[in-house]
Amino acid sequence: MRVALLEDDADQARLLVKWLSAAGHTCEHFDASRAFIREVKRESFDVLILDWLVPDMSGLEVLDWVREHLDWRVPIIFVTTMEHDEDIVRALEHGADDYMTKPVRERELTARLNAVVRRSAAVDEGKPVLDFEPYRIDQEHRSILHEGNKIELTQKEYELTVFLFKNAGRVLSRGHILQNVWGRNPDINTRTVDTHVSRIRSKLAITPQSGWRLTSVYQHGYRLERTGEGDER
Repeated sequence: MRVALLEDDADQARLLVKWLSAAGHTCEHFDASRAFIREVKRESFDVLILDWLVPDMSGLEVLDWVREHLDWRVPIIFVTTMEHDEDIVRALEHGADDYMTKPVRERELTARLNAVVRRSAAVDEGKPVLDFEPYRIDQEHRSILHEGNKIELTQKEYELTVFLFKNAGRVLSRGHILQNVWGRNPDINTRTVDTHVSRIRSKLAITPQSGWRLTSVYQHGYRLERTGEGDER
């Protein structure tokens, strides 16, 4: 997962980044609120971790900004020294998903991170077949069906399609897509994303008539979304 960490204590930040990296996550660290917000505007993340007492703006103000301006309800965890009950209640009432007081423990942090992401997921990852009418994703056989007909896709086209549908309604940055579909290959650039998006839009016939829209978001990335009410997944 892609994690954005707001923490102004250098030693604490190094420890958290180490733990998250060891768990297989990518963590970008920021020691000031405005720099954090600039990156969250530009890139997409799977979860945000906030300290409360940081320069520029408090973590609570950052939380308020995120909930007001981002169109995707990204999971947010507080990791802070603010330990009074009223502080915890304020953070949760403002939209935080979890709250941990320092010092934190490695296994508990990674477990809570995974838990909030699972709770926020739009689909049940464990289901072998995912329905997004008129599309069906067969995860066991790694195939995509459109109105019952199998669509011929390359491995990366399949993986990109699954990633987009699992994050339907969310703006995904090109960097986020690259990391999740292609990994950390330095030879792959963002034009690869644009090419593959164009291909799957054509192969899956994603048009308003299909009930879905796959659009480019200027200077950011892509969003796959329903065009109408649609059926429940």
